[in-house]
Amino acid sequence: MLKLMRSPLKYVQGQGALLHVYEETKNLGKSFLFICSNSGFKSCHEKIEKSFEGTDATIHFEIFGGISSIGEVERMRAIVKEKNIECVAAIGGGSAIDTAKATAHYENLPVLVIPTVVATDAPCTGLSVIYHNDGSFSNYIFYPKNPDAVIVDSDIIANAPAKFLVAGMGDALGTYFEARACEKAKAPSLENGGITKSAMALCKLCYDTLLEDGYKALKACENKVVTPALEAIIEANTYLSGVGADNGGLAVSHSVYNGFTALKECESTMHGSVVAFGTLAQLVIEDAPEEEFYEVMEFCTSVGLPVTLEELGVTDKDRVRIAAENACAEGESIHNMIGDVTPEQLYNALIVADALGREFLNQ
Repeated sequence: MLKLMRSPLKYVQGQGALLHVYEETKNLGKSFLFICSNSGFKSCHEKIEKSFEGTDATIHFEIFGGISSIGEVERMRAIVKEKNIECVAAIGGGSAIDTAKATAHYENLPVLVIPTVVATDAPCTGLSVIYHNDGSFSNYIFYPKNPDAVIVDSDIIANAPAKFLVAGMGDALGTYFEARACEKAKAPSLENGGITKSAMALCKLCYDTLLEDGYKALKACENKVVTPALEAIIEANTYLSGVGADNGGLAVSHSVYNGFTALKECESTMHGSVVAFGTLAQLVIEDAPEEEFYEVMEFCTSVGLPVTLEELGVTDKDRVRIAAENACAEGESIHNMIGDVTPEQLYNALIVADALGREFLNQ
């Protein structure tokens, strides 16, 4: 298996970054379609319009329907054709980003990503999650390239609810441990290639940054100010986690998330929260050193990530069995583990992780 490495062509981050959108993306085209969430449009459009003042480029903002559905992608493709768009851009969270990526892919255009929250590592990855028009899951789209540009304005992130930053740290927490498991098993990355030393270095840096700056960044975000720690966590949640996962691979943590989505009581639980707890379960399966396990658990509790099933909204052990069965379905990334993992083994690990978490909280 050949080793490979992919990433966005350009990553820009900092305070006031939106005032430089035109300057950083003028090579991508002369007409831009910005696919926006409602909140994304409100918080970003004035700065973006200012960045395009005095240029010969045209911009069009379109509020999307809230879900990266087949119908929304088709609607945006029609606008691209009608407006003679040369670059598709996203402003918002994961769904807006996935809609823009798919639209750009099908229209063979460059894509610009402007996240307004850092709750997942979607901005830098080369894939989308697509849903049917009724909101049910349809398919993943794996793209031949990552986004052409990702621009993150730290002021926008600092003013978003802190729960999104925490969720992003939960998603980022799995990056190193899942990649490490894939490397040991010689399993392919999300890009279906071998894992490079560069990818592993990014994944480890992601974890180290969470430990060093996570709590301090949370305090900054809660107070809506930008500090070096917040800048570091924005980069960890967005770039290090996104490029790390793309090139490092997934294992137990993300399969646990997929499994728990089958439970109605977890419908409102954030992606990163479940991934964080899935990381604890993976460490139990690996029989990781006690010091490492409790280092991860202490980090989780310091920033408000769950360490018990009850914190995920699950109180019935029979429901945990259902989640474990779904997490071990054919094609799930949990099968990247050395020796594989059965539903029973995963159930056992989830129960033990929960018991250790309850004990830790009661100390």
